[in-house]
Amino acid sequence: MEEYDMNKGVKWVIGIGLVAVVAGGFYAIKQHDKVESKTVTVGIVGDSDRELWEYVKKDAKKDYNVDVKLKTFTDYVQPNKALADGDIDLNAFQTVNYFETQNKNYNGKLLDIGKTYVTPIRLYSDKFKKLGDLPKGATISIPNDPSNAQRALDLLEKAGLLKYNHSVKLPGAKDVTDNPKNIKIKEVQSDQSVSTLKSVDAAVINTNYALDAKLNVDKALYVESVDQAHKGYFNLIATRKGSENKQAYQDVVKAYQTEKTVKHMKDLYGNAEQPAWGKYAE
Repeated sequence: MEEYDMNKGVKWVIGIGLVAVVAGGFYAIKQHDKVESKTVTVGIVGDSDRELWEYVKKDAKKDYNVDVKLKTFTDYVQPNKALADGDIDLNAFQTVNYFETQNKNYNGKLLDIGKTYVTPIRLYSDKFKKLGDLPKGATISIPNDPSNAQRALDLLEKAGLLKYNHSVKLPGAKDVTDNPKNIKIKEVQSDQSVSTLKSVDAAVINTNYALDAKLNVDKALYVESVDQAHKGYFNLIATRKGSENKQAYQDVVKAYQTEKTVKHMKDLYGNAEQPAWGKYAE
């Protein structure tokens, strides 16, 4: 019978112990990463978006075991800054055009990972019920950020109120070239556009702010067309480059892009919003 070598036995036990400790350590790290990746913070703008995202949160948890935390911002600048700085994981508030313009400020650090909805921008008035009622010399407020300013000018041009210089990269009120009704354009921050209704004849207002203010979108003086020519106004979910393939982030997109979301969208917003992914964007 072979003699038992106690030293070998001790070494073997110690070796097994070390393997177990190391394996346990790797398992703990993996489990930690798994827990961390399952909590996703999404930046949104306004309370109207929050209503829909509350449904998406439930589906993300139920279908993918992802805990979505919502962080609400009051303007269009902070959500991209917060995303670039790593303070949030995703944001969902902006159009393609706005995103492309703002992403330049972050050296292309941000990335579109899925479309959400499209909301036709509208011209509202507290003083007049029809577009034709707007008098000569009327004052109209429009958003002052580059993307929304151009969108507002496009709307006013389609409405037949004015024309502007399309060769200008980021047009504003100063670029109006034909103004037969002598319309006065007042540029304001997007989140202040609703409040200007009290002091102007009409205002071009983004739909999320209109919904937050309980404006009746069906009573707008003029509505933007929705088609592929306006795909730059489709809204999107963004993240940081390098994070786009994280499973939890992809799961949030999948939780959003469902028929249930389409139904909730209709129930909450009526004609104000339309889905902008897959077959809906064709």
